[in-house]
Amino acid sequence: MEENEMATAINEAPAPTLTLDPFGAAPAAPAAQEINLTTAPTLNMPAKAAMEEQQLTAEEKKMVEDFAQQIDITDSNTVMTYGAATQQKMADFSDKALDNVRTKDMGEIGGLLSGVVSELKGFNEEEKGFMGLFKKPVNKIGMMKAKYDKAEVNINKIVDVLEGHETKLMKDSAMLDKMYEMNLTYYKELSMYILAGKKKLAEAENVTLPALQKKAQESQLPEDAQAARDYQEMCERFSKKIVDLELTRTIAMQTAPQIRMIQANDIQMVDKIRSTVVNTIPLWKSQMVIALGIQNATEAAKAQHAVTDMTNQLLQANAEALKIATIETEKESQRGIVDIETLNKTNQSLISTFDEVMKIQEEGREKRKQAEDEMLRMENELKAKLLEVRNRR
Repeated sequence: MEENEMATAINEAPAPTLTLDPFGAAPAAPAAQEINLTTAPTLNMPAKAAMEEQQLTAEEKKMVEDFAQQIDITDSNTVMTYGAATQQKMADFSDKALDNVRTKDMGEIGGLLSGVVSELKGFNEEEKGFMGLFKKPVNKIGMMKAKYDKAEVNINKIVDVLEGHETKLMKDSAMLDKMYEMNLTYYKELSMYILAGKKKLAEAENVTLPALQKKAQESQLPEDAQAARDYQEMCERFSKKIVDLELTRTIAMQTAPQIRMIQANDIQMVDKIRSTVVNTIPLWKSQMVIALGIQNATEAAKAQHAVTDMTNQLLQANAEALKIATIETEKESQRGIVDIETLNKTNQSLISTFDEVMKIQEEGREKRKQAEDEMLRMENELKAKLLEVRNRR
């Protein structure tokens, strides 16, 4: 996906919406099944769902309430596609995020920064200190200027490329902010689907299902007993669908810090580039000017025959002090350059995070499968016992 296309997709991120038909026009919701109730039991929502509802705005709460009333868990298509619209948007969003990461070449940026270091380091090593200038002043000054000009040309070319990367990284950082907001929207949308589903499920399990079971017990008709069992299975399928949406919401929750991690890496790289451009390179140039100035001063001083010996001693001491100061300054300036091993470690950490997430998800699926098998076994045992009790009567 091109950068402009991705930016457009992010900017067009909608507000949270709920739909029962993500793939076309939704048919009219069927009429609710009429059940004769003498007393309606109180609906008990899970504490977690009640807490999540408090985080919604009044408008969002009303949207959830209205949407919950439209859900028909007896419609298999509704159950299968419930929340699928947001899950599909999450999948598309993941593709966009992956494309954005693929467009970055941090290795190239690190190589360019290392290239700056190599140019500066190579220049300084070739000079072998300022003491070599004192033997042949005229030639050494000319050679130093020629090497400086060559190094400056190479460094300026690298800086131009680095500044282009800096601009791209800054744009990417702003785009990641938009992606973070989009992810929050999807998280909110999934939460609203889950909350509406739990409300409908609570009504089904606490009102409709007990009424159907009571009706079957009173009528002793096989069709009424079958209707109660069918409705119970529908409740179970819808409950599993809600759990599936909760897993998707967990992925959205984990995506948020991952986006911030990528953004932090971009910002850190921008800081490294900016530090190199505004600190390291100007410092090197200023030291070069100082070196040339010292050399010119040395040449003038050496013309004074009366103070030749004293001047040479002073120049040696200054040169040694300047060498130490230049080396120490260069060491300090290099400390801020990016280390490719750090980027590799960060990348491996992110990959490890993905592996852990997938492992946890796989374990969760296995545990749910085991729980489903166990509940089915207990349900069959209970039904058998109930039939046994009834037959004895």
